[in-house]
Amino acid sequence: MRIPEAPLFIDPIYIGAADPVIFWNHTEKLWWIVYTQRMHSIPGPGVTRVHGSKLGVASSQDGHDWLYRGTLEGLEFEHGHNTWWAPEIFWEKDRYHMYASYVQGMPINWNRPRTIIHYTSTDGWQWKLESKLKLSSERVIDACVAKIPSGKWRMWFKDENDGSQTYCADSDDLYHWENVGIAIPGEGHEGANVFFFQGCWWLIADYWKGQGVYRSDDCQHWQPAGMILDKPGNRPFDHSIGNHADVLVMGDDAFIFYFTHQKRPEDWQRGDVLPLELRTTYIQVARLHRQGDILICNRDEEYDFVLPPGDKL
Repeated sequence: MRIPEAPLFIDPIYIGAADPVIFWNHTEKLWWIVYTQRMHSIPGPGVTRVHGSKLGVASSQDGHDWLYRGTLEGLEFEHGHNTWWAPEIFWEKDRYHMYASYVQGMPINWNRPRTIIHYTSTDGWQWKLESKLKLSSERVIDACVAKIPSGKWRMWFKDENDGSQTYCADSDDLYHWENVGIAIPGEGHEGANVFFFQGCWWLIADYWKGQGVYRSDDCQHWQPAGMILDKPGNRPFDHSIGNHADVLVMGDDAFIFYFTHQKRPEDWQRGDVLPLELRTTYIQVARLHRQGDILICNRDEEYDFVLPPGDKL
């Protein structure tokens, strides 16, 4: 049995891998994780350390021994040292679509406009800028896209101008988007991820205390379905909550890729300056299980983890 490494991947430059998305690269015939490469080790006031980030790339043949490949280049469309976060990447017909969160410059606080940028690529390396999306406000991040039962494409994203709730927009072609409104109201959260698994649609979202889970038959109406990754695991560097995650479904199996901080003091508040040893972040993977109308996740479960070639799925 080949259990997954823990952590699954460590960014070798800044030890700052966050917000992973996993997909099969059809050109390289490898699994890729593209992630926010947080610059945790840099000095600077406020929240400088989570700005100025590029999008890191790691690759693997089978889900093990992930190799750092550098960062995506050619994403720039204006001068300066700017910020990319939380990519959503998937293959549709003959190209990859990427929806990445973008912030101009390197702000020292959270009070700057941010938006979602659409790119396309045929190989995962060379990206073409398509558009800067006009969504529900000027402070939107964390896109997730899926084709819903209505036949339309739906994008879920975080609107920070409205309490960090999840909003959504619909499209017929992945290029033109029409705002729909709030998908998940209530308590603030981020990083929504939507997937179909064992007969249901599921939405998970990062509540900064674990991943809230929702269930739906149509991707329109969502019912609460528990909480996962809210309790520490015992594996190396898995001792905090699981943050901003992506889910890979393969038949009856589903694997959740998430990131953790090394640890956080009990009184830590978002935006506070932390010592370097508390800033580092790591990518982990765990297996999801459906239990009735909820999802469960045992972070310490040992299981055989081998990803087959994506073009055979």
